[in-house]
Amino acid sequence: MEQKFCQSCGMPMEDAEMYAVEADGSKNMDYCKYCYENGTFTADMSMQEMIDACVPYMVEHNPEMTEAKAREMMGQYLPALKRWRS
Repeated sequence: MEQKFCQSCGMPMEDAEMYAVEADGSKNMDYCKYCYENGTFTADMSMQEMIDACVPYMVEHNPEMTEAKAREMMGQYLPALKRWRS
């Protein structure tokens, strides 16, 4: 099965438990349960605010990664995701 990534924060969604839920209870396979819930985004934020929120988790889960590298990677990756495309 193809690896899915949240189209808001970029987090890997390894199983259906990570998928968001629409207002009608159906699964939304584009977004994770942390970014999208009951048919709406859980936080009204800019892409830069999303980067700021995600960097600490990236560094925590990748000890060899610096904060600067995490910011650089997120700055390149997030603009390609569905939520942030212009």
